[in-house]
Amino acid sequence: MSRFLVADEAEESEMMDVDPRLFENVRICDNEVRKIVLSYLVHNCFKETAETFIGCSDMKRTADCAVDIDKRKPIYNHVLEGNVLKAIELTNQLAVDLLAAHSDVHFELLTLHFVELVRAKACASALDFAQGELRPFGKQDRFREKLQDCMALLAFEEPDSSPLFRYLSDEYRQSVADALNSAVLAHANLPSYTSMERLLQHTTVVRQRLHQELGKDGPPTFTLKAFLKAN
Repeated sequence: MSRFLVADEAEESEMMDVDPRLFENVRICDNEVRKIVLSYLVHNCFKETAETFIGCSDMKRTADCAVDIDKRKPIYNHVLEGNVLKAIELTNQLAVDLLAAHSDVHFELLTLHFVELVRAKACASALDFAQGELRPFGKQDRFREKLQDCMALLAFEEPDSSPLFRYLSDEYRQSVADALNSAVLAHANLPSYTSMERLLQHTTVVRQRLHQELGKDGPPTFTLKAFLKAN
């Protein structure tokens, strides 16, 4: 279990012990909303949008804002483009011990590179890579099932039409990019989750608590999908 998940569970437990009605009359100023939006833009490496937002909202530019994005964005984009080995190279240049400290993220990156080789029909290279780089991870139970899934891709002539097609999707690349981005931020002692993500977590827990206590008289449980659809 990742330390982020443990932290989230502990925080959720604490929130469940707080009466959500204490926050009914809390007002949030516009500046706080702007900070939430900016943290999302910076976290996800939207440098130009963040700079435009700062200029339009008269916010103060933090000294490390652009530098932080400039270091992370190339890594993030290389993963999204499937250039995993380059992303690993840049990550090691940024923090040589980062992937060693985040073996789950390292495994995800190596797995994605294996998938990219399979996508390119370079099955012999994929097998050699798996034997040299992925095989050691098979000794750990938490990696074994996913490793077996990925190896099974070699059995399909058209892996993108197989039951394991999800590993060749853009969404999978995105999930690996997000995991690496969070690890880079955590390694630099920066928030690994955005304020917006935390706010959504808090809203979900509070609405769940109210729904449990008040039943039909209370608000429905919160989901982002339902909220966006209603607005």
